[in-house]
Amino acid sequence: MIRFTLITLALILTASCTAQKTEVPVYIGTYTKKEGHVDGKAKGIFLAMQDPENGSLQPKNTVAEITNPSFVKVSKDGKNLYAVSELGSGNVDSVFIYSYKINKDNSLKELGKISTESFAPCHIELDKTGDYIFVSNYLGGVVMVYKRDKGGNLQKQQKLQLENAEDSNAHSVSISSDNKTAYISDLGNDKIWIYNFDEQTGKLSPKEKYFVQLKENSGPRHFDFSKDNNFAFSLNEINSTISVFDIEENGNLEIIQNISSLPEAFKGNNSGADIHVHPSGKFLYASNRGHNSIVAFKINEDSGKLSVIGHYPTKGETPRNFAISPGGKFLYAANQDTSTISNFKVNSNTGELEDHLLPIEVMSPVCVEFAEN
Repeated sequence: MIRFTLITLALILTASCTAQKTEVPVYIGTYTKKEGHVDGKAKGIFLAMQDPENGSLQPKNTVAEITNPSFVKVSKDGKNLYAVSELGSGNVDSVFIYSYKINKDNSLKELGKISTESFAPCHIELDKTGDYIFVSNYLGGVVMVYKRDKGGNLQKQQKLQLENAEDSNAHSVSISSDNKTAYISDLGNDKIWIYNFDEQTGKLSPKEKYFVQLKENSGPRHFDFSKDNNFAFSLNEINSTISVFDIEENGNLEIIQNISSLPEAFKGNNSGADIHVHPSGKFLYASNRGHNSIVAFKINEDSGKLSVIGHYPTKGETPRNFAISPGGKFLYAANQDTSTISNFKVNSNTGELEDHLLPIEVMSPVCVEFAEN
């Protein structure tokens, strides 16, 4: 009986360890053709598998052939993936967001596509229920809201036209933790637009004070929130800064800090790209295209203000989007122009990044999206 118990225990422990090592699918958005800012060489959405224990990425294959899937997003229930096809008005008559079913083997089955009703769609956001999807079109100042049905298909819910459309570059929508406020980063107008969101109707409506004006030629691009949701952070593409905001009770924003994403000694050309708060809430990271680095900041728990931890070379050119793995142990940066994804280990105590494993080769990568099974 004792021997049987020991053998049984060993089998349970072995099964447990095996379960912990289950690989995590990672979908990678890419550029597939030559555009003004990139020489795309990929074929579509690419799949890699991550070992959550050692952080290694194993490249697999292209799972959907689509033109310029520059941003991809997995649904909250893990059943679907959505991808924009980023094309300008000179290429096509209309541009689409594609819907896919994620199969058990992590391959994708196309369900359909729907127009984004403008051009150069560059970002996808989900509301907190997972029932609504927001798409930002870089050209034309158009933000689209779609209703997601039980099968994962999308239906148009609302078309929002931002002011001064000719100059507007809607780059992202970010939804507050209570699902009541949408923050729209408008790079062209140097504004963060603030809208009420009604999760019952899926509609956006402007607040009484419905924008924050940033410094001229800031270029707000991407946006994230502190873990306690008291503060927000805007990555500004043009002047390579991060703006820190206090979030008021009504959802309005008050700027409390502007800080550079670059070292003081750097004098070259640079544009900011992406920004993410670490799952612990202690640190914030942003990517620099030109300096080709990830900058790490410590977040002051009380004031929300940032202090620089360090700048970490990505060992590749034009790091665009990056992702922090579930649990926060690893960070992966997509080097658009050298076709590699860099791998960093995150020091959970200091926020510093450590070179971990050698970069993997993925053609023209620009978006990294984890899909936990």
